[in-house]
Amino acid sequence: MPVPVLNSGQTSGMGDTGSRTLRLLSLLQGRRWWPGAELAERLGVSVRTLRRDMDRLRELGYPVEAQRGVDGGYQLAPGAALPPLVLDDEEAVALAVGLQSAAQAPVAGTAEASLRALSKVVQVMPARLRRQVEALRAATVSAPWQQAAEPLPVGPLTAVAVACRDAERLRFDYVTADGRSGARHVEPHRLVPLGRRWYLVAYDLERHDWRSFRLDRVEAPRGTGARFAPRQPPAADAAAFVRAGIAALARPIEVEAVVRAPAAVVRQRIGRWAEAEDVAGEAGPACRVRMQADDEGWAVMALGSLGVEFTVVEPPELRARLREVAARLERAAGLSAAPQRTPTGR
Repeated sequence: MPVPVLNSGQTSGMGDTGSRTLRLLSLLQGRRWWPGAELAERLGVSVRTLRRDMDRLRELGYPVEAQRGVDGGYQLAPGAALPPLVLDDEEAVALAVGLQSAAQAPVAGTAEASLRALSKVVQVMPARLRRQVEALRAATVSAPWQQAAEPLPVGPLTAVAVACRDAERLRFDYVTADGRSGARHVEPHRLVPLGRRWYLVAYDLERHDWRSFRLDRVEAPRGTGARFAPRQPPAADAAAFVRAGIAALARPIEVEAVVRAPAAVVRQRIGRWAEAEDVAGEAGPACRVRMQADDEGWAVMALGSLGVEFTVVEPPELRARLREVAARLERAAGLSAAPQRTPTGR
């Protein structure tokens, strides 16, 4: 059956009963079990009216289970088909952003389905939410290969994205790596998901220079209403600018490996983070890959994502990390015994 996604804020023009039904559905979908008395209080209705509302949901195809008695309550049970969902504003934006990312992922069978789902969600979104999703998409610099970024509250993320899109100056409080907090006034340029972080590339109006800011350290971002003429960006690639800034803060690990694939293939997958040049190989195409990494784990993930054979030239620590990861994967696949714990004593 069709699966429309309803927004819990879309109740204008509906009667009290229809608005309450949507509110009831949102509450049931947000928690596994609701005591009847608490649910009636949240809705501002009597227990008898609540029972009628539950009957109405059952008529619409929602499998509502009820437990009678003093401690009775309600919950949604798994059904034979997926019923319409009720999402609040932040959930709707998060769903659209997640579908957009899935549509770009190189996973067989998911991209086309994600695009279809994304078109359905965006089609029924209120204009204000559609603008937020579009702003986030336009302001984000995607990378051909990256780890999943850590989750951030949708509200601050979209506020920064809208400021990037609209060329609106932004104010926020920023906590530095050493724990100091201070106010910032910037002209935002682009959002970059890199490693497990989100970064904002912006021109700092008080320091008169380009900076990158970790979004998990940005507090209370707010537009000022002041527009600005976009400046010449600090680099042709915002992700490369962020990467260079990270490398300057910590001594990077120099990685070199021989990969059993053409350089063009490697550049397509991890060319943003690595250099590759073809070399003569006896067993088919090969290339030499050089990159800088913050730690060996990142290099293992980057090289492993290529899906081909490779040999580490340096550093030796990377070979040790590969052996550690290989042993862990073998145990996960049931190919080797779990390591024995050495008993400790005083």
